[in-house]
Amino acid sequence: MRVVVKVGTSTLAHGTGCLNIRRVETLCRVLSDLKNSGHEVILVSSGAIGMGVGKLSLKERPQDIPTKQAAAAVGQCELMYTYDKLFGEYHHTVAQILLTGSDFRHDDRYHNFQNTMRRLLELGVLPIINENDTIATEEIKVGDNDTLSAMVAVSVGAERLILLSDIDGLYTSDPRRDPNATLIPEVKELTPEIMALAGGEGSSLGTGGMKTKLHAAELCMVAGCEMMILNGENPMLLYDLFDGKAVGTRFSCK
Repeated sequence: MRVVVKVGTSTLAHGTGCLNIRRVETLCRVLSDLKNSGHEVILVSSGAIGMGVGKLSLKERPQDIPTKQAAAAVGQCELMYTYDKLFGEYHHTVAQILLTGSDFRHDDRYHNFQNTMRRLLELGVLPIINENDTIATEEIKVGDNDTLSAMVAVSVGAERLILLSDIDGLYTSDPRRDPNATLIPEVKELTPEIMALAGGEGSSLGTGGMKTKLHAAELCMVAGCEMMILNGENPMLLYDLFDGKAVGTRFSCK
């Protein structure tokens, strides 16, 4: 199976912005094991700005564009160094690809991206993708790696997109505010009622939320790619998913 896994800032980092070492080590070990079992794995990783915040000892996520770009430039180095080291321990080679929205809108660049991805996977490489936050001002404003991961999944013909978030899946209401909220195990159609469950924004260091995840699901479902939302706090849930157990929320493809 060709699978795209998206990991958010809240999974990668503590609230301070500093790396959550134990969790990232577990994630890389599980993804390496899935790759060893024969799956093609593509990782879409947020976290450059968040990790830059920690590296620069900033008190909070910056609001102005130049500081966001500076934090992204510093944090992306830290992010790829960490991935290269951890995946290297399991004898997997990684590649960094930084994208902007325009790379999907221009035919030549889009086809170049597809060709590069195809060849990397043929060579057994694990591609790691992020938005090019350092130069793409528009992309920083959007800040939406949920949608980016869906666009990547569709572009490479992935069979499954897995969003690792700070929540177990899609709920009937916000579980952080409503104790009676229940997890929705499967969504077969994105009805207006389902879309209304999107709620607000994501974590303080990240920029996503359920709204962007539902938009990602829409892109995937139309293209015939299954999407899952799992809680990234426990990367071991990926094993349960691939073992066919009921975890998170599944968005069935049409």
